[in-house]
Amino acid sequence: MEKTNITLIGMPSSGKSTIGVLLAKRLGYSFVDVDIVIQEKEGRLLKEIIAEEGLDGFLEVENRINAGVNVNRSVIAPGGSVIYGKEAMEHYKQIGQIVYLKLSFEEVERRIGNVVDRGVALRDGMTLRDLYDERVPYYEKYADITVDETGQTPGETVDALRAMIEGQRRNLT
Repeated sequence: MEKTNITLIGMPSSGKSTIGVLLAKRLGYSFVDVDIVIQEKEGRLLKEIIAEEGLDGFLEVENRINAGVNVNRSVIAPGGSVIYGKEAMEHYKQIGQIVYLKLSFEEVERRIGNVVDRGVALRDGMTLRDLYDERVPYYEKYADITVDETGQTPGETVDALRAMIEGQRRNLT
């Protein structure tokens, strides 16, 4: 399969959906929100899957569905926990570039508000800071491109990202 997709990874509230929609429009790509795909395939909301299957069960469902995403010329926005799924991340590496939308912890905390209301799945006793510190090394490990969004509007982030992607494509040809 040709590597025509762009998969956005990052913390909850990093703007994967917002940036993804804008980037897809600017590139003439489709946009795929994998959380919606999971809900459609499972016939239940993410929070219902977590309540019924537990966090580990949810991560298995998430990994399976992400590993099966089969699209071309798409911007893909999986949930922030996709990085725990080895098969999913290997699949995304094979079908395109992975972009890490990087934010400072303070900005994540400011944007996210109430963690529970946002549907962020935390293990018992885990804080948002713990989650951030745990996930950042994974995001950095898997990213082909990192864009620091701190202090940027979504439009500025998309412009920077588009320039990076187009620059990389020119270098490949």
